[in-house]
Amino acid sequence: MKLFDLTNKNVLITGGTHGLGMAIAEALADAGAQLIITGTTPSKMEEAIAYYQSKGYKASGYLFDVTNEVDAAKYIDIISKEIGEIHILVNNAGIIKRELAITMPVADFRKVIDVDLVGPFIMSQLVAKQMIERKEGKIINICSMMSELGRNSVSAYAAAKGGLKMLTKNLATEWAKHNIQVNGIGPGYFATSQTEPIRVDGHPFNDFIINRTPAARWGNPEDLAGAAIFLASKASDFVNGQIIYVDGGILATIGKPYNEE
Repeated sequence: MKLFDLTNKNVLITGGTHGLGMAIAEALADAGAQLIITGTTPSKMEEAIAYYQSKGYKASGYLFDVTNEVDAAKYIDIISKEIGEIHILVNNAGIIKRELAITMPVADFRKVIDVDLVGPFIMSQLVAKQMIERKEGKIINICSMMSELGRNSVSAYAAAKGGLKMLTKNLATEWAKHNIQVNGIGPGYFATSQTEPIRVDGHPFNDFIINRTPAARWGNPEDLAGAAIFLASKASDFVNGQIIYVDGGILATIGKPYNEE
């Protein structure tokens, strides 16, 4: 189990104030890591840190925009002085804007690319500098099934997540010689507060997910724990440039319903 032990490791998780980012944070904290959470909304940050601390985790929060390289650099310096070196970076912060490509405002397209792709580049570049000096580090990019597939009305998101997959591979190529592993997790469809309104029997999208997922269910946030701990720990020291899709098997099939022979 020492391979998976994250005791005395500092993990920075962008957008770790809610949703899957919070589930990943809990998993890493359960493995012994100290949490450093970033976000942009004070109320969400306050609630998240209170929750983490109520669970007995060591957790600190910092409010800044990961797309602003000046602010990001300033806060990475502050974090390094107040908490210590960052051993693990999880690039989780992201947004989606649902709009058909033919009508999507260019400004909205740029915003999604900025948050979902440029933000991870900025954070990786900043944190990798100390990782290179230390000759050790783990970077985990939260990709998506849209890193591999298109879907109606998510052209900006798919473009960003596809780019994040290739950024993951390229950073792994450049930084592996410094003993830095850069990998990704591609979540499938998960049961979160955001999906709760549509996760009801009879809802067309709920039925679509249940029928088209070989596991015949939505993912639970804790289903991400194993992949997150693996990629953050010594267990993955020779794994680099890979995306682990935690999707119940969706990407493994052309989509025949699970209950059909």
